Amino acid sequence: MIRVCVVDDQTLVRQGIRSLLGLASDIEVVAEADDGLSALSAISTHSPDVVLLDLRMPRHDGIWTLRALQDSGISTPVLVLTTFDDDELVLQALRAGAMGYLLKDVTLDQVVHAIRTLATGGTLVQPAITDRLLRAVRTDIPDAPADDARVQELTERELEVLRLLAGGYSNREIATALFLAEGTVKNHVSNVLLKLGTRDRTRAVLRALHHGLLN
Repeated sequence: MIRVCVVDDQTLVRQGIRSLLGLASDIEVVAEADDGLSALSAISTHSPDVVLLDLRMPRHDGIWTLRALQDSGISTPVLVLTTFDDDELVLQALRAGAMGYLLKDVTLDQVVHAIRTLATGGTLVQPAITDRLLRAVRTDIPDAPADDARVQELTERELEVLRLLAGGYSNREIATALFLAEGTVKNHVSNVLLKLGTRDRTRAVLRALHHGLLN
């Protein structure tokens, strides 16, 4: 069972998300919060597998929440689910550690798929947002090492894995798509992160976009 915490300042939205996710047999909403401060408390108390986070909230918003989670050393994967598709907000959220980003006009199936992807160690950014990020990150890549020499050439197989990472595929899904063992995929992912000089999959994809590796 995938345990989820829903963070949104609107009670009706939280209740709606809880009801919809209740239709998925492998997902359970274990906590709710109406701003960043209450989210930190709920996440610490309930230890969810995935956090669904709105960005625009009074008092302590989503970006504050992401940064506070990082500062607290809490590594629970966060899926941003918001009505706002501002490019700068997307970049700030990913910079602050979000592992997924969806707009609220997506379907239930897409949200469920994203939750499952993050719960298994994957990342997922809605394709429409990824297209705009391609333009934005060319001039503003988060956490990119200053020395471009750290970007090493990827093998053809590593590029294939990288493209699937950009599509939000989990290691298991990549293994199935490429007819590889899951352990082999993990090794390829590790090599991709090392060669791109990044510490996680989201930043690897962003840096690959910045350097034109996914064109």
